[in-house]
Amino acid sequence: MQVGNCAVIFDVDGVLLELTPNEEDIFFAAFTPWGDPNTLSRNWNSYRIRNDDDIVDEIITRWSIPLTEKPALVGAYHAALAARLDDGRLGSHAIPGAPGLLAALSGKARLGIATANFREAARLRLVAAGLWPSVQDLAHGADGGGHKHAILARAIAASGLPPERIVYIGDNVNDVEAGLRNGVHFIGFSTSPERRAILASAGARLCCASHAETLPLILGSLNA
Repeated sequence: MQVGNCAVIFDVDGVLLELTPNEEDIFFAAFTPWGDPNTLSRNWNSYRIRNDDDIVDEIITRWSIPLTEKPALVGAYHAALAARLDDGRLGSHAIPGAPGLLAALSGKARLGIATANFREAARLRLVAAGLWPSVQDLAHGADGGGHKHAILARAIAASGLPPERIVYIGDNVNDVEAGLRNGVHFIGFSTSPERRAILASAGARLCCASHAETLPLILGSLNA
């Protein structure tokens, strides 16, 4: 197992970082100049495409916000997120075991992310948690839109590696779909037995409840 011939790509929320309601509020607060953000659904599956870029577009259309306002709106979100992380009003918390997993894989595989967060938002949160340097090489986010399988496909293309040399780790059904559609090895991760059962039912052959279990599954998938 060498750095140049394999990659491990992670979803962010639920796999590397905890997603808190306060972080969700910052995202939706960017729409405040045009309406009450409390009226917007926090159920990410209620939107047509579970992707921050597409969700912004959907709300812009629903609220008749000029499309020319989108760059400023997204910029305001990132600025607010950065400010709250910098001044300590918001913490970015790593999933238990995630830092150790990344450290164990360092020097063994290329590491990256495929997340439905804006890449900059993911970067800010991962920097705050001390995890960004490990995954910045193949960091792909919601920018440009698309379902999770499209985001993962962009990361795969950037890696230059064949799918069979890539492991993707996620915690949602759309992550399972992304892994299957792209032909990579997929590992479902969740501390919830119910969530793991859902992932397995969606087609995840490998599932784990802690990152102590994730490493051997990664190594086994890559025959390392």
